[in-house]
Amino acid sequence: MFVDQVSIEVRGGKGGNGCLSFRREKFVPKGGPDGGDGGHGGSVIITAQAGVDSLSTLAHKKHWHAENGIHGSGSNRQGRTGKDSTLRVPPGTVVWDEAGEFVLKDLAADGDTLTAARGGKGGYGNAHFKSATNRAPREHTPGEEGETRRLVLELKSIADVGLVGLPNAGKSTLLSR
Repeated sequence: MFVDQVSIEVRGGKGGNGCLSFRREKFVPKGGPDGGDGGHGGSVIITAQAGVDSLSTLAHKKHWHAENGIHGSGSNRQGRTGKDSTLRVPPGTVVWDEAGEFVLKDLAADGDTLTAARGGKGGYGNAHFKSATNRAPREHTPGEEGETRRLVLELKSIADVGLVGLPNAGKSTLLSR
């Protein structure tokens, strides 16, 4: 089935929360804060790739989202960054923003990319807020939400020439000769 126009919703991953943690070990006096930062959320990337001939792979799934970032943890461990989600479209695809009705990018050549929805930043753990005057901070920040966007992907005409005529007029014979 050939599909030349698709409406989808893309969402970047949420950033992981920062951790509120203090180092407590038996023979370590005044261990201090050791809460790690959260990982960033993944982004949704649209890539033009030769060999893809239709938007039919995107037609059956309307919501595309990237992976969320992992929360930070104790011992200054930073959370893992979420994986990006890549959508492959044929070259010659025009990406429209549905709300604003303007062109985001024309993916004309093979290898053109567009970051359709950015992932959220990860939050800071309490180790990020320590200073000489604030040695035991009890604050941390949550991760940010990723961008959400509704897009229309439209494939330009991929034919160079069209042959129109009545049935049994000899169109196939003309092409074969």
